[in-house]
Amino acid sequence: MLAIDLQIIPKDLLEQYKNTVSDSSLSTAFNQLKDAELSTDGFSFFIAAAAVYSSKIEGEAIELDSYIKHKRFNIEFQPDYTCKIDDLYLAYQFASEHKPKETTFAQMHMFLAKHIVSNNWLGKFRNQKMFVTTKDGRIEYVAATPFEVPTEMDKLYADLQILLDTELTISEAFFFASMLHLVFVKIHPWNDGNGRSAQLFEKWFLAQKLGDKVWFIQSEKYYYTQHETYYTNIRALGLEYTDLDYSKALPFLLMMPMSVIGREQG
Repeated sequence: MLAIDLQIIPKDLLEQYKNTVSDSSLSTAFNQLKDAELSTDGFSFFIAAAAVYSSKIEGEAIELDSYIKHKRFNIEFQPDYTCKIDDLYLAYQFASEHKPKETTFAQMHMFLAKHIVSNNWLGKFRNQKMFVTTKDGRIEYVAATPFEVPTEMDKLYADLQILLDTELTISEAFFFASMLHLVFVKIHPWNDGNGRSAQLFEKWFLAQKLGDKVWFIQSEKYYYTQHETYYTNIRALGLEYTDLDYSKALPFLLMMPMSVIGREQG
């Protein structure tokens, strides 16, 4: 077991994860990632794809082909069609140029949620209870209370710093990236934009450990194409924040490496 003490991120599944995810297979697949021909100095195809598919997971009616026409070739669409994706694109761009920490995480939310929450809640924790509901109005998950959020996020930021300062193998880096994603989304600290933030957080951490090639991973597309499984794996931990069972997290944790090993990139 990795000899680090973390406050909120469980590591009980780490050895089982490492026995499932091959360092060599993951390294081989990761090293084969490359940028797309459509990318230029001013446009990243894979950041555009990440912004589109992360937004589609949240129900935005946007298609990658249309967004590339807008972003790469300056073809005009109605602002309502592209503005939230433009905001998320800027958030990914910001993350690729900064290190993740409390202050930059708040700034990241200010980019991605510009057209989602009111200005006075950009980069700020919610002060109300948060319930994640199904389309038919059933409560699917009860997040951390607003009184718990600041303390839980302090723990998460502290763990993030420890992990950034710790040498990790590639499989360990993927494990903790997915754990950061999962713990964050379970805290659900913002009024809105939590899913988008969590998916970005995962890559943001991983890029600090493995370099800029991380931004070529199409995890958001994989989560979208497998969105029913994605949500099922998140739900598996339990209904209430205080009763979450992270021993059931392995199926979720395996999705990120599967987006690299289990499917063609491009």
